[in-house]
Amino acid sequence: MKNYVIRAMAADKNLRVFLAVTTELVEEARKIHNTTPVATAALGRTLTGTAMMGLMLKGEKDKLSVQIKGDGPLKQVLAVSDSKGNVKGYVSNPYVELPLKDNGKLDVGGAIGKGKIIVIKDLGLKEPYIGQHDLVSGEIAEDFTAYFAYSEQQPSAVALGVLVDRDYSVAAAGGFIIQVLPDADENVITKLEERLNNLLPVTQIMEKTKDGEEILRNVLEGFDVEILDKKEVNFVCDCSVEKLERALISIGAKDLKEIIEEDGEAELTCHFCNKKYHFDKEHLQKLYKEAL
Repeated sequence: MKNYVIRAMAADKNLRVFLAVTTELVEEARKIHNTTPVATAALGRTLTGTAMMGLMLKGEKDKLSVQIKGDGPLKQVLAVSDSKGNVKGYVSNPYVELPLKDNGKLDVGGAIGKGKIIVIKDLGLKEPYIGQHDLVSGEIAEDFTAYFAYSEQQPSAVALGVLVDRDYSVAAAGGFIIQVLPDADENVITKLEERLNNLLPVTQIMEKTKDGEEILRNVLEGFDVEILDKKEVNFVCDCSVEKLERALISIGAKDLKEIIEEDGEAELTCHFCNKKYHFDKEHLQKLYKEAL
């Protein structure tokens, strides 16, 4: 298992924990979108957080999307997960270049700017659940934390990290979400806050060990930890000819007729995986008849 999320309970079931190791998943996303280091960090953090949130979904067909929309040069990060934690995602501007921050770190907050985190859950009901909150910093993890606190009333600690190598490849990526369960002991909360205040950034921990269980025990040092399961997660795009056909039909017969008469063909590219789909004149005419 190269990319995975460990689910665990800790502190005598006072804490619910998700810990993700997503280095290869984020590297695959980087290769697909040819992202600069700051865009890789923004996309990788969002994909990692979204994969963990996907595993919180209860229904097998449930889906979740997380949009980080800002007024910075990156514009938007979008990630989508299913209930198995398989994710896909993209950034609106993958070529953003910004100077490093004074501490030598990538300026993800500067790339994203001010805006909102929007979470949409498709739970198979008539209407999807939509929760949103103003971005706290644009650094992603703090924005997930604020979303959980204010939109879901769920106190959570979120850490997300992507370490980009000198050749722009992803050296390490991962993170965790620790949630305080209802009626948790105040002593447990205080102890957790103290531990998190003294914790190294997640990428620094991953430089020392890539083993998820070791990272989990490092993060929750001093707590009893019960591992529930370990789920494989991957970058998976479910685009298809059928989905793109539906997209073309949805633009209406009038616009389809214009494409047929003016271009005689169409090429669509999936935002998530950059796969190209070519529709020749015959194919478009078939779709035009369906759109009438």
